Amino acid sequence: MTEQIAKMRNVALAGHGGAGKTSLAEAMLFKAGVINRFGKVEEGNTAMDFQPEEVRKQQSVSSAFHKYTWKKHEISIMDTPGDQNFVSAATTCIPGADSVIMVIDGVDGPSAMTEVISACVDKYNLPSVLFINKMDRERANIQTAVEACEKNLNRKAIIVQLPIGSEADFQGVVDILSGKAYIYGQDGKLTISDVPESMVDDVESARESFVENIAELDDTLLEKYLEGETLSEADLIKTFRKGILACAFSPVLCGSATKLIGIEILFDFINNALPSPLDRGTWIAKDKKGQEFEIDPDPDAPFYGFVFNTIVDAYAGRLSVFRVISGKLGKEGTFLNVNKDAKERFTQLLEILGKEQKPITEALPGAIVAVAKLKETFTGDTISGDKEICFDVPEPMPPVISFAVSSKNKGEDDKVHGALRKIMEEDTGLQLRREIETNETILSGRGLVHIETTIEKIKRKFNVDMEISTPKVPYRETFKKKIRVQGRHKKQSGGHGQFGDCWIILEPGAKGTGFEFIDKIVGGSIPKTYIPAVEKGVVEASQKGILAGFPCVDFKVTVDDGSYHSVDSSEMAFKMAGSIAFKKAAEQANATLLEPIMKISIVVPEEFTGDIMGDLNSRRGRVLGMDTEGSKQIINANVPMAEILRYAPDLRSMTGGRGTFTLDFDHYDEVPGDIAAKVIERIKAEREE
Repeated sequence: MTEQIAKMRNVALAGHGGAGKTSLAEAMLFKAGVINRFGKVEEGNTAMDFQPEEVRKQQSVSSAFHKYTWKKHEISIMDTPGDQNFVSAATTCIPGADSVIMVIDGVDGPSAMTEVISACVDKYNLPSVLFINKMDRERANIQTAVEACEKNLNRKAIIVQLPIGSEADFQGVVDILSGKAYIYGQDGKLTISDVPESMVDDVESARESFVENIAELDDTLLEKYLEGETLSEADLIKTFRKGILACAFSPVLCGSATKLIGIEILFDFINNALPSPLDRGTWIAKDKKGQEFEIDPDPDAPFYGFVFNTIVDAYAGRLSVFRVISGKLGKEGTFLNVNKDAKERFTQLLEILGKEQKPITEALPGAIVAVAKLKETFTGDTISGDKEICFDVPEPMPPVISFAVSSKNKGEDDKVHGALRKIMEEDTGLQLRREIETNETILSGRGLVHIETTIEKIKRKFNVDMEISTPKVPYRETFKKKIRVQGRHKKQSGGHGQFGDCWIILEPGAKGTGFEFIDKIVGGSIPKTYIPAVEKGVVEASQKGILAGFPCVDFKVTVDDGSYHSVDSSEMAFKMAGSIAFKKAAEQANATLLEPIMKISIVVPEEFTGDIMGDLNSRRGRVLGMDTEGSKQIINANVPMAEILRYAPDLRSMTGGRGTFTLDFDHYDEVPGDIAAKVIERIKAEREE
């Protein structure tokens, strides 16, 4: 069994959208003989992008899984999304892999989301490879791409392959380690030969640089190198792999996925240089008290698994994708969901092969498998047959934009909520909440495309039609002047009448205090039993302010006098009196509009800080300060919510997609007079409509 595990590889293909990850996965599956037709993303017929949304958009919107066998090694590949709208699906899947191939566009280099992926890879301390793709394209340049990777991804890169030819004449690669040339003919046939004469000097220079970099990883090799001794091929290869496993550098390979160039040598590299589950070694889990436990990939140990992906289907139910960390799992059985403290039973163990699932009889440590229709298990859960300990849950990327969602058809609100809850089981990058003040259901995600794609999925999977709109801003109202008024409710209609009479003082309260009610009745002018009714009347009336009908906050009401009737007074009468008094006072107390102020933290490369700060000023923002994070700047500011509802696409435009931000509610503040007048006028017009 150990030998079988040693020949497993779990590799995630990650990087910026459009770099060619899905095309590379397709090329690998085709060359390995798993599929007999080489599909193209543009034609919507690849093995990995099979969802209707992916076919239409010609891009991955969720992670996909497949397997191939090469020279008795079994390799599981994960094709993860790279578009900023869907990259959260990549960051939750990457911990399930043992290594990551970061696919880099040979023309454009590492784009914005590659930086996000690189940070995720570093967080989990996973070995990584830089595969410079599209070397057949105009202006493709491996040296430029590598320099950009070292600068923007903050990692050391060691070139182990050089391209033969360039642009339209790109025809193969030279492997620096073996000194052999892998040349592809017009028919796609591979020929292994000596290095072309025109490249001998470049290859020797690259090999010298390679040997020097590898020697620096081992003191004994470095000593030999400095003394001018020739380092053996075996020592170089051994130290090279040791450096990869230690994440000391990222080796650089190159090729063209669409031209099927460089795929076989990539296969050999994965087999020989990248880690098996045994090489990855110990996983750390914690119990409820925070005590750490080491879990080794031992097939004879108790079973532990980690769920890192969920696929939801309206008919087949929920499919939980997990990695076996230790122990073995049979084709059916039970295990404990540690996070939910729930026993789960499964009746079939599955391998995921693109859009198909294949039943299997056993899974060993390192295996990526799935089971269907678990009741309590979701992405991030630990499943176990032994101790109640959990692996760390990967945090999805925070949402950056929100929309109000509603049913297109009357009476389907419950169906909308049900469908949203189910789709969130699959996509942890979504958040859902109910905004009570505006009576809206708010769906938050990574971008407009993310939200629109979610709506499409819900329509397809659950037959629920939805529409989206910009959320309403939950304004508040408050008061700037102290005023004393009488509230009197008197009604006679035969028999017992209604009588309630109170005097209240309405005055501004401190910022953020909400509402305070003070009883200063003396001498029994209002019986104690009716005081709570006055307060209730004030509270209910304050839920709709006089300016634009928003809840009133940060004010105090003191009841200090009044009168009552021994027969006609009641709680209802004094509640009405309190309501009348508040409304009368509100009209005289200089009511003003408050708006929610958000705290925003923007992370951008230094060259964009001037543009960002200027833009924040134009949005009535106030910069609180700046911090440095590596080569990037963090700008902290307060900005009115109304000015930042659609900030995500604006920031992307200003920074070429290299800026990120987080947003949290901070406080309420007064809306400037001219803006307040426009807001009030607009809201009143909307309500009249």
